[in-house]
Amino acid sequence: MHHSVDFWIDKTSQVDELLADETDIARIVRDGFRRDPNMVDLAGYADTLPGKALSNLIQSVSKPYPEALYFRDGGTVGEADYDRYRQNLNLDALADSNAVRFGLILRRADMRTWPTKDVVFKSQETFDLDRFQENGLFPADAVAVLHESSDGQWCFVQSYNYAAWVLKEKIVTGDRQKILQYRDRGNFLIVAGGKVTTNFNPKVAAISELQLDMGVRLPLLNADEIERHVDGQNPLSSHAVLLPVRGDQGELQLRTALIARNQDVSVGYMPFTRRNILHQSFKFLGERYGWGHSYNARDCSGLVMEVYKTFGVLLPRNSQQQRKSPIGRNIDFSACDSAEEKLKVLAHCDVGDLLYSPGHVMLYLGHVDGEPYVIHSLFGAGWTDDDGNFQEGVLNGVSVTPIRKIYVSPDATYFDQLYSIKQIR
Repeated sequence: MHHSVDFWIDKTSQVDELLADETDIARIVRDGFRRDPNMVDLAGYADTLPGKALSNLIQSVSKPYPEALYFRDGGTVGEADYDRYRQNLNLDALADSNAVRFGLILRRADMRTWPTKDVVFKSQETFDLDRFQENGLFPADAVAVLHESSDGQWCFVQSYNYAAWVLKEKIVTGDRQKILQYRDRGNFLIVAGGKVTTNFNPKVAAISELQLDMGVRLPLLNADEIERHVDGQNPLSSHAVLLPVRGDQGELQLRTALIARNQDVSVGYMPFTRRNILHQSFKFLGERYGWGHSYNARDCSGLVMEVYKTFGVLLPRNSQQQRKSPIGRNIDFSACDSAEEKLKVLAHCDVGDLLYSPGHVMLYLGHVDGEPYVIHSLFGAGWTDDDGNFQEGVLNGVSVTPIRKIYVSPDATYFDQLYSIKQIR
C-alpha cells in the first residue's frame, strides 16, 4: 500500500495544483545562483584563474580523509598512497594565471576526491560507501575544465554545483560560447524517467543506446532542422536531440540522436505539481543506494536533486549544502524542541517538502494514521521489534518509511534527529 504511488496520489488534496510556474522557478534558480556560494554560474565564470586560488580549490577537495580508510582487500590507505595521489594533482604545473576551458560530458561520469580509480572504505561493513566518490555528472552537462592530472588521465572540473576530478575521456572541450548556447537552448527535452536511452545507432557508437538519467536537459530539434533520415532511421516516431561527441581530431561535435517517443521524457520542464513530485520520486523506488552517485544510482541528496531538476529547480549537491541554501523556505528546530512541537510542524508539511537530519535528506509524502512518511535513499537503518528491541539492518536503497520508526542508531530515529524542513515554492 505505502509503496504504491497511486496510494499517495489518492490521499493528496489539490494534487494537480501548480505550485510554482516557470517564471517563479526561474526566479528561484536565479536567486540561488546569486546567493548560494555552493552554486556556480558557469556563464559568469572567469576566463583565467590565479594559480594560488586554483591550488586552494583543488586542495579543498583533494585532502586526506580524517579517519582511517581501507581498500577492498583490507589494506590500509597509508601515507605512501596519499603521496601518490598528491603527485598526480600536478600542482607544480599551475602557472600564475591559468586558462579556463569549457567542456560537455559525453556519458555518465564519476566525480572523485582524487585523480584515481582507487575505491576505499571506512570499514569492511561499509564497502558500498566509496569515500573517494563525490558526485556524478551526466551526458550534456556543461563544466569548466580547470586543470589536468600529472598522468593526463583526469581533469579537475567545476560543474554548476560541485568541483572534483573526472576522467578526461568522459569530457569533450570546445568553444565556451558554443557550449553555453547548447546548454541554454530554449527548445529542449527533459529526461523524466529514472533512466532512459537513446535509440540504437549503427553509425555513431558514442550516442547509441546512451543512458540518460532523470533531469538531463537536451536541445530539441525542430522539424525543419532534422534530416529525413537520421543515421538510417526516420525520426517521425522519435524526438531528435543534440548530443556532444568527440570528433576524430578530439574536437567537440554535436550529433543528432533519436529518443523514441515511448521513452519517459518531457518536452520542456514538467509542471511543478504534487502529482508530478510523487510520480518522479517513486520512479526511483527500489533502486540500490548509490553513495555520491556510485553504482549507477544516487544517494539521498542525489534523488532530491534529480526529482527537482525535472521542474527546472537546481539545488546544491550535498544534504547539508541543500539545507543551508537560501533556496526555498527553511523551518529549523532546536535541541529544545519537543517531539510534539516537531509533529505539529510536520502536520502542516506539503508533498515534496525536504526533511533534514544530520547527513541525510528525505522527501515528505504525507501522514498515515498520524505517522509522517517519507521516500528517501538510505544505506544503514534499524527498527524495533514487537518487544521493543532494536534490530540493526541495511535498507541500502530507495524506500518509503515512517520517519518515527526508522532508526539512525539504537538510540535515535530519523525523526529524533530531524533538525530542519525546507519548502521550495
